Amino acid sequence: MKRIFLFVVTNLAVLIVLSITARILGVDRILTANGLDLGALLVFAALFGFGGSIISLLMSKWMAKMATGARVIAQPASAVEQWLVETVRRQAQQAGIGMPEVAIYDAPEINAFATGANRNSALVAVSTGLLNNMSKDEAEAVLGHEVTHIANGDMITLTLIQGVVNTFVIFIARVVGYFVDRVLLKNEEGVGIGYFVTTIVAEIVLAVLASIIVMWFSRQREFRADAGGASLAGRDRMIAALQRLKLNHEPTTLPEAAKAFGISGKTRGGLARLFMSHPPLDERIEALRAGATGSGLRIG
Repeated sequence: MKRIFLFVVTNLAVLIVLSITARILGVDRILTANGLDLGALLVFAALFGFGGSIISLLMSKWMAKMATGARVIAQPASAVEQWLVETVRRQAQQAGIGMPEVAIYDAPEINAFATGANRNSALVAVSTGLLNNMSKDEAEAVLGHEVTHIANGDMITLTLIQGVVNTFVIFIARVVGYFVDRVLLKNEEGVGIGYFVTTIVAEIVLAVLASIIVMWFSRQREFRADAGGASLAGRDRMIAALQRLKLNHEPTTLPEAAKAFGISGKTRGGLARLFMSHPPLDERIEALRAGATGSGLRIG
């Protein structure tokens, strides 16, 4: 579950940097010079909100490589690497996308991820734990799952969702900051420290809460990617792969910022479930058996 968490964390960091930059350049003072200009604020929020998510998208492949230490296979050095490259090539052709980069990263858990700003220039990476603990049939299904993420443009859709979320986070945070500064602290001369501190805190809190929306989308895309993996590699193989994940589920060694990019995610209960990037494996297996998700793959 590496891709989404890394994207969200990168997006939050970019958002904060852009917000601080806006303050340094005096943009916030312009917006509040004659009271809070809500129309101008909405335009500002949209520009910075979508700008932050687009920057995060463009950085996604590089960040994933850095976070996991993934080694891209330029020239296969073994039969296993040759099989990986050829399997991804075949599935990419079936899905109607360009050949992704194929990489391996060193980690004991069974996991894999795909990311990238362009469905014709993406990255598929697998862990050494997956190569050591899965059969070729199971690994093929996992690769199909990741190729489906690329073919379905999940990262692009996520960027649009994150852009909308960012826009409202920036907008509401500044409205709250203005209210605290003018109404509670009764500052009548421009905007004071209360506005700036409140805005930063509100942005962080609202961004965390808004991630519930992003995580919901992430869970839905996992069902579609499972169905796509079943379409590319066979339903029985996809089910077997998920069962293998369930049997060999270990705490991930991936950096926290990279956890939402993989095929396997941590199961949580209660309110914590709202922040899960992946549905429980049992639910995914049952969905495949029921055939409720269709092919899950948008070809072309």
